[in-house]
Amino acid sequence: MSIGIRAAAAADIPAITAIYAHAVSFGTATFEIDPPDQQEMGERFRALCGGGFPYVVATSGARVVGYAYAGLYRTRVAYRNTLEDSVYIDPDFHRRGVGRALLDRLIRDSETRGFRQMIAVIGDSAQHGSIALHRAAGFRMIGTCEAVGHKFGRWLDTVLMQRALGAGAATPPEHAGNAD
Repeated sequence: MSIGIRAAAAADIPAITAIYAHAVSFGTATFEIDPPDQQEMGERFRALCGGGFPYVVATSGARVVGYAYAGLYRTRVAYRNTLEDSVYIDPDFHRRGVGRALLDRLIRDSETRGFRQMIAVIGDSAQHGSIALHRAAGFRMIGTCEAVGHKFGRWLDTVLMQRALGAGAATPPEHAGNAD
């Protein structure tokens, strides 16, 4: 199976919406309860891309089989060099290296844009695959927020992992608008 990774395009929104709808409806990776429609997913896509954040898709042939993006970890200006990543895979393509290919590309694209830290906010401490994926990509465990979400009739933890991007905290940020 050959997987390609490329920048996401507006034409990918229907596939992205379907992948995310499955994650919302059947999984605990996201704490969203109701799957957003294509219009909402398109607005989210445009906001991220318009803000200069990386957004990529994985393809198998012409089919979009996963996607990943990074956005601000928090909106206050002091966090402007820190991103939060999101990775979602079509369930038919789990455990085939798609998540790792997406995350590796997302990290590279984030570094190229001058960002310095990436935080993984993993819904549900039972998401062993996501935790292992992030660990394999160089993230380290920084904490667990216990029982902060409630979905499918049970309390869920949030696992926090972090990875430096590029020079990390070794030097001041370089991209425009980041002078303190």
